Amino acid sequence: MRTLLSRLIHSTPSLSRLNAMAMSKNVRTLSTDSNTVDEPFKVREAGTVNVPPPLTEKLLVLGGNGFVGSHICREALDHGFTVASLSRSGKSSLHDSWASNVAWYKGSILSTDSLKEALNGVTAVISCVGGFGSNSYMYKINGTANINAIRAAAEQGVKRFVYISAADFGVINYLLQGYYEGKRAAETELLTKFSYGGIILRPGFIYGTRSVGSAKIPLGVIGYPLEMVLQHAKPLSQIPLVGPLLTPPVNVTAVAKVAVRAATDPAFPPGVLDVYGIQRYNHPKSK
Repeated sequence: MRTLLSRLIHSTPSLSRLNAMAMSKNVRTLSTDSNTVDEPFKVREAGTVNVPPPLTEKLLVLGGNGFVGSHICREALDHGFTVASLSRSGKSSLHDSWASNVAWYKGSILSTDSLKEALNGVTAVISCVGGFGSNSYMYKINGTANINAIRAAAEQGVKRFVYISAADFGVINYLLQGYYEGKRAAETELLTKFSYGGIILRPGFIYGTRSVGSAKIPLGVIGYPLEMVLQHAKPLSQIPLVGPLLTPPVNVTAVAKVAVRAATDPAFPPGVLDVYGIQRYNHPKSK
């Protein structure tokens, strides 16, 4: 009996041997497709993706032939932006070499068709359009013309619109009624159509070198000293009627820099910026 049991024990495969056989069988079962499992994992090299370059800002400067507008055009060009403008002749009246780098469109700001053509591909508009004359004429140029441009820009999907308006000067507002009524009507339209991308600059007297034909008029001779004195007299500007007459002048270069910054910086806050705000944002580190 003992001999029989001994033979049975020695003839039965050991437990470890059975486990090894089972594992071997399982591996063979799992590796049916030995070509895919046994070969090392291969990483396919990624193909090259062509990423389009970032879009260049294109600014439409209305009134680009004027004193303020010409400085804005130059400031935008110096920053590498594409600049377009609109004139009745379709060309610049300026004799500066940089003016040839502006894309000039022929037309009138009062013409919707002219504006649509000039607004093609534009990301922001800066309007410096304004003028003096009779009350009806001033309202037409400062108000109606700018309102027409604001509506056309909104319809074309322009992101930002900067309007160069004017500071209140108390009693002078009554003497130039059509001028200021037109300005304020354009401001209202802008804040309605561009509630998140409409910026209004309200400078007072703007000084700098003004070109009149081939002559250069250095307005800074008067404007700079006044700015230095009056910028510290802000409390006095709150005096009714006469106080606004003490609004400090501002350099045309500062207005141009802030206007271009407002038109191209998405973080620039919308709304109204007075002369003190223009002076503050003129500094690169200002927020």
